[in-house]
Amino acid sequence: MKDLQFKRHRRLRRTDSMRALVRETHLRTEDLIYPIFVVEGEGVKNPVASMPGVHQVSLDHLNEEMDELVGLDIKSVIVFGVPAEKDDVGSQAYHEQGIVQRAIRQIKESFPSLTVIADTCLCQYTDHGHCGIVRDGDIANDESLTYITKTAITQAEAGADIIAPSNMMDGFVAAIRQGLDEAGFSHIPVMSYAVKYASSFYGPFRDAAHSSPQFGDRRAYQMDPANRLEALREAESDVEEGADFLIVKPALAYLDIMREVKDRYNLPLVAYNVSGEYSMIKAAAQNGWVNEEEMVLEKLTSMKRAGADLIITYFAKDAARYLNQ
Repeated sequence: MKDLQFKRHRRLRRTDSMRALVRETHLRTEDLIYPIFVVEGEGVKNPVASMPGVHQVSLDHLNEEMDELVGLDIKSVIVFGVPAEKDDVGSQAYHEQGIVQRAIRQIKESFPSLTVIADTCLCQYTDHGHCGIVRDGDIANDESLTYITKTAITQAEAGADIIAPSNMMDGFVAAIRQGLDEAGFSHIPVMSYAVKYASSFYGPFRDAAHSSPQFGDRRAYQMDPANRLEALREAESDVEEGADFLIVKPALAYLDIMREVKDRYNLPLVAYNVSGEYSMIKAAAQNGWVNEEEMVLEKLTSMKRAGADLIITYFAKDAARYLNQ
């Protein structure tokens, strides 16, 4: 054996402290963004059956949620609204007293240090469940931009720190950027859902947000899961139109896309660890099939390793507890 030549990689894996010393990728509580579902009414804290541990909350329970997040050192939330009324143009999305607008005001008044991100879409607010305006059975792209921009402006007026449009209409970043600038909000960044696939992993979210389309599907505006180069074109358009962050959604099945987007564009990259990815682990853990803590931290770390700077995840509370131990 004396003439055998090989490299000793295990030298850097011998102990916990050695492994920590040379660790390349780090997951921090500051990286996590927690999604909140706010609903009309009082005394509401409805568990989402398909997402164990996630609730819809009314505004009188919202501060309890925020207190918990602050205690866990989570610094950012993204707000989704479930309105009491819906119509064909999603008017509650851009109403000054809409559920999201009221939630933003409340959070910023009581927790000014938190970064509040507003999800900017129409699907939860339209009676047909699509992300844009429907005309003759089709999604009217340019007309939809008008309503989406109105929504972004009222969210900024309510105090949102970041606008996060998720509708996947062509030109949505350009329209929102122009609208915000003209309304005096040139300082408000746009976190674009730049690469959003028409994914089967969204199912549990639609239970939480009551946003399932009432006819057809969203494949005419969300991306084909088989496409890679299209993702880069989508991201490039949003960069050119003035996006400040880029989101890839879903995350776990599209780590390759995240890496390519990060390698090409010098903007903060956000992974959206979506509801189906959450529910699968929760269900497996409840059956005793997996170690939830180890799997969650491994999964979130893989997103950071793939290039994500931030992660929107329903596991934010759990992950923060694990990291704070």
